[in-house]
Amino acid sequence: MPTAQIALTAMVNGLAIGLLLFITAAGLSLIFGMMDVLNLAHGALFLTGAYLAWWIGGEQQTWPSLGRAVVAVVVFGAAAGGLLSLLTAPLSRRSHLEQALLTLGIALVAADVLSALFGDDVRATEPPAGLAGTVTVAGWSYPSYRLALVGVAALLAAAVYWTVERTSLGALFRATVGDRDMVAAVGVDPRLVRGGVFVLGSVLATLAGLLGAPIYHARPGLDTTILVLALVVVVVGGLGSIRGPLIAALLFGQVESVGRAVLPGLASFLLFGTLAAVLVVRPRGLFTLAPGGRR
Repeated sequence: MPTAQIALTAMVNGLAIGLLLFITAAGLSLIFGMMDVLNLAHGALFLTGAYLAWWIGGEQQTWPSLGRAVVAVVVFGAAAGGLLSLLTAPLSRRSHLEQALLTLGIALVAADVLSALFGDDVRATEPPAGLAGTVTVAGWSYPSYRLALVGVAALLAAAVYWTVERTSLGALFRATVGDRDMVAAVGVDPRLVRGGVFVLGSVLATLAGLLGAPIYHARPGLDTTILVLALVVVVVGGLGSIRGPLIAALLFGQVESVGRAVLPGLASFLLFGTLAAVLVVRPRGLFTLAPGGRR
């Protein structure tokens, strides 16, 4: 394959990976930045979404099974978000260490349950007909599913940004962060708003797992890998921000993909080297809201 085609393939791969990372990291950023809760069970939600995609659709998805899987991961993500909100509520005014220990314990239990249910083998799933092949343009071939993933993830990213930044629901989220007593005074229960942020973040994580299943495949340990990458994106992008994690995810997607194409043995070093370089210049991230919503 010519060098130009290899470079183009690596960049489009980076775009797909970056957008998928953003969908995962956006929920983590919102929960921590707005609700001040460090949720280390986020990777387990991603893995659950991937396992549900395989369990419902099997090794070869069909369009009807994909539709059922989407409904299942949204319902599961919403239920898991509500449960996490309830479990972490007593620790909302305590240290992040205690929150981390609780959610890490939840993540470990979830990982063991998933291993018991699905075994320790890799559960690979392929996209439905029409997305399983390749698209060829001017002699350059690229997997159809990854191109579709770029489009779907971009739409989801735009929807998340619009919801948080441009709608009354997003304004309610930000108002609850700024002054919970005032929100309660106008008749809105802050606990419901808190639950709404958890539900939104958890649904994004399970949806990302569904979308990423044909690429990463459901397997033990995937939850930890995704959690680490999401934390890197959130730290670099800035807590509570939407633009920051998007820029960071796109940046790390390119570093990961192009790095593996050019210097496969140093890809991980390039990823965390970029993290260190950004934090030297911007210790609080690219666009940050301090926990509790303060800039």
